[in-house]
This record gives sequence, structure tokens and C-alpha cells, in this order.
Amino acid sequence: MAFTSPTAEQLGLYLGLDEIQGDRADLLVSTATSLCQTIVTPLPEGAEAVVLSVAGRAYVNPQQVSYETIGPMSVQRPSGSGGLYLTKADKSALKSLAGRGGAFTVDPTPASADPSASWPIDDDGVFVEDFEAGWGFP
Repeated sequence: MAFTSPTAEQLGLYLGLDEIQGDRADLLVSTATSLCQTIVTPLPEGAEAVVLSVAGRAYVNPQQVSYETIGPMSVQRPSGSGGLYLTKADKSALKSLAGRGGAFTVDPTPASADPSASWPIDDDGVFVEDFEAGWGFP
């Protein structure tokens, strides 16, 4: 199954909102999807959670307000908690979902490598008894 972009209704459910501005939500989901594609293209199955997280942050705090007081209530949000952006955890999750980001091994041996011995052999394919200088022997 491939990645399917979340809908405005799914963003509303994710945020726990009874009503959501459909056009705004669609724009944020679309933009969040494009932002996620800067890390992994095509987006893997399961990336919907990251897209919803990115779009949800922007939906609830578009002006990136960090401190707000209304009457006797005040709230302080972490710095950078609004707008569209990817956190380090978002980037890691996208890479992990795509099967990247873990340990790996690189084999530097070229595919055309010959498995035969690399010591001096004469034109007839016979091992040379007298090594020339430079082969590590006097």
C-alpha cells in the first residue's frame, strides 16, 4: 500500500476539533506533504502520521505564538512550535519509514574484481620465482 495524503477531516480528528476550516486544512496538508518530500521521495506508507503532525502544528499555532495571556489564563509554548517545519524527530521518522537511517555496510570491491592472486605471474601464467624489486622482496 502506498502513501495516501491525509484529508482535512483526518486533520480535524487528529487535532480533536469538531469543526475545521476545510480549505485551510487542505492547504496545510498539501504543504506539509511537499515539505516531507524534501526528506524522502516518494513518501512511504505510514508517512501520514508525520504529515498530520506537521500540518497540525501549523493549524493550531500559525503565528508561532510562544506566550499568551487571556484574562487570568496564560500559556507558554515551546519556541518554534508554530508554522510549517519538520522537527528532527519528523525527519528521522520519515527516513525510518523509508528504510533509511540505520547502520549499513559498503563493499568497496568493484563488481569486475578478479579473485585470482595478485602476485607476479609471467606471461605463461606461471608463478614467478624471482621477484622484481618493489614487490616487497629484496
